[in-house]
Amino acid sequence: MRTRGAVSVSAGARQSPIMSDMNDNSLNINLLKESVLKRLCESLDKANNRGWRKLGEIVKNDKRFKMSVDDMDLCSLKVLEVDGSPSRVMLKHMGDQGCVLGDLMGFLQIMGHTDALQCLKPSGIQILVHPQSVAVSAGHNLRLSCCAVGSSHVQFQWFRKTEEVHHSCSPDLVFSPVQLKDAGFYICRVNCGNSCEFSHWAQVDVLDVPPRYGLVSLPSEGRPRVLIQPQAQRLLVGDSLFLECGAVGRPLPQYQWYRNGVPIKKATKRKYNVQCLKAEHQGRYRCEICCNDERTWSNEVDVIIDDFLTNDQYYSLEKPYATDKVALLMGNLTYRNHPQLKAPMVDVYDLTNLLRQLNFKVVSLLDLTESEMRNAVEEFLSLLHKGVYGLLYYAGHGYENFGHSFMVPVDAPNPYHSSNCLCVQSILKLMQEKETGLNVFLLDMCRKRNFHDDVMPNVMLKVTANIVFGYATCQDAEAFELSSSGFTNGVFVKFLKGRLLEDEKITVLLDRVAEDMGQFDPTKGKQALEIRSSLSERRSLADSIRPGEYSHPGHDLLWIKAHELPESKVLDYDCGVQIKMDFAAEFSNVLVIYTSIVNKPEEMLSCQAHITNLPLELDVDPKLMNKETVEATGSFLLSGSLPQHCLYTRLGSIQKLRDELAFTVCLQVQFKSLDDMVEWNMDVNIGKPLTAKLDLNRPARKNSCQQTCLMPHSPSTSPSHSPACDRRFYSPSLCSPQHAANPYLNVCEPQFGAVGGHGYNLGVPMHGDHRYMCQNVPSSPLTAQSIPIETTEDMEDMQNDFMSSLQFYNHPC
Repeated sequence: MRTRGAVSVSAGARQSPIMSDMNDNSLNINLLKESVLKRLCESLDKANNRGWRKLGEIVKNDKRFKMSVDDMDLCSLKVLEVDGSPSRVMLKHMGDQGCVLGDLMGFLQIMGHTDALQCLKPSGIQILVHPQSVAVSAGHNLRLSCCAVGSSHVQFQWFRKTEEVHHSCSPDLVFSPVQLKDAGFYICRVNCGNSCEFSHWAQVDVLDVPPRYGLVSLPSEGRPRVLIQPQAQRLLVGDSLFLECGAVGRPLPQYQWYRNGVPIKKATKRKYNVQCLKAEHQGRYRCEICCNDERTWSNEVDVIIDDFLTNDQYYSLEKPYATDKVALLMGNLTYRNHPQLKAPMVDVYDLTNLLRQLNFKVVSLLDLTESEMRNAVEEFLSLLHKGVYGLLYYAGHGYENFGHSFMVPVDAPNPYHSSNCLCVQSILKLMQEKETGLNVFLLDMCRKRNFHDDVMPNVMLKVTANIVFGYATCQDAEAFELSSSGFTNGVFVKFLKGRLLEDEKITVLLDRVAEDMGQFDPTKGKQALEIRSSLSERRSLADSIRPGEYSHPGHDLLWIKAHELPESKVLDYDCGVQIKMDFAAEFSNVLVIYTSIVNKPEEMLSCQAHITNLPLELDVDPKLMNKETVEATGSFLLSGSLPQHCLYTRLGSIQKLRDELAFTVCLQVQFKSLDDMVEWNMDVNIGKPLTAKLDLNRPARKNSCQQTCLMPHSPSTSPSHSPACDRRFYSPSLCSPQHAANPYLNVCEPQFGAVGGHGYNLGVPMHGDHRYMCQNVPSSPLTAQSIPIETTEDMEDMQNDFMSSLQFYNHPC
């Protein structure tokens, strides 16, 4: 979580009294900071001979200001109030007449009131960075920051309204994660010796949207992101209209509602409400959201007002909807026996953030073994029921035999076969049994034949009008990632992420992605998107959710629990050091732990807290633990999202945990009076975080979950071998110059054997060259209609009917 918040509220954010320069004698005293004014009034209220009455007498003698007996009586009446201050009323009266700081200091000097004059002297504190108002969705991490310098050591204390926030004595106020109850106004007090200053107020608006799973995503400055869209309604005259729009962004987004393209007066909040509808309220509504100079719009919806409403009229207004939305995103990079990949990590991360904006329950997993992939799919299937939109995205090595696609786990042997991999069509069959409303498969992998696998698949699919396949490349072709020394998307996701939020029929959306990819010169003629669909309705990934009678709240709660971050911890050591430990999730199975020093006794020169003794099954490189930047741990995607001045440790493959996650936090202290470091150790147990609760590393039940199409050969069909494809690293010693015509993708013959095609090439240069190579081996054409099926004649007819119902959107490779 992160945070921000005063005296007056305007456009969603509170502004503190103007933080003035105390050396500016021309400043009107009504603009004095609240902290200065409070100390000044306390000093004048308590004094007898040199209090507020004496000040009134001196001001009365100055012809520039009026201070009558009635004015003095009005001030004295404040004594009768519990928190009344005569001095505050008098100073307000003086400021209203134009009294400035120089005048007030002159009056206090005449009085000889040194304590009051001391209150007006500069504090020696300068706040360089004030916390900023922000809107964020519940479940994400959030940080409010205040940076200040002073004449000596400065201390910080955060407040929510008038209440101190516990364990908030650092420049950063971190919520990990932010919850609905954390919404409000925040301010930071900075102390330096006997002086203090207050930051600006910052408002934190927490959006109540469906839970976001697996990732931390913080709003960045600039364009706001709309998470809550208004819904079309059909109402009766006299009913109440309620429209809501919500966006995340920093600074706090501003709203303006429109009806039929005309701004609605005083409709400048997230929620727009009309208590008693009239016929003239009918129209098309949408909301404009602004953040700095960036602006965006919500969806435009129809509000229809009738004198009376029939059921047929009500349902005719509605678009297709989902009873829930669930997405499983898997990216395999670190293969044990095959070339390692890079782009799947970035692709899964970006798609996760986008799908969460579409209200999908997203599970994002990296580097899964065969059993872990099967168990992840089994958990994914348990969330599906009638009407649910199910989406599966896979990035990594893969191949296609006889029209069936196979995803390759990271522990697949070399060579691999269908028995080592997951068949996508088998998963689709199980999804169909759940009576899902929409089944979307986005396969970002190669589709070359694997001649080492001669198994004839036999998966019987139902004839349903709700299936969409988006292949990153054409049949018998490869999928590419761009050569880069940094972290970039694969070609498919590079264009998909720019379209994914569009409220269009999913096939229309994918067709536009295909057109965009077709204009990309580096892969033109090498990779083109292929779409297969049996979708009959206008179903979109942006469709609204309306829970149905088949919902399983128990499964939902289990999944939510499996994606909860551990609670922040404060570790109190006997030496007086206080350490705060926070957590962030980069993926559903990747945890980042970061520690910061909350309190350090003055007799200590320095101290650091290191995490040690992690479970062996996590296989964490000690050289990448306890780093001063999150990037140094290998977590480049969370860069800028986490607080600074911490030590970071990234734990991947959390699903491999057999027991609770327990480790040691070693505190190393350097005292001013000692030469040697002194250590204290504290054992910490945070339970099973994130998807470790699902025990994905348990033995998989092949015959009860995803059958891998390991079927006996048909008596009438002999095993069919097909050429394999593989992609190898580029090396000047392996490729001839004529093969390097394209600076992005290079094609060469491999110098060593392997099996199976895969979706990406490794973004690590060899011999100082940043280019890569792949092998294209021609194979005999095989269309979906020619897939051999081992079944009876009646079953063959049904299978052929289903395959014929699929619409092919082919783009030439």
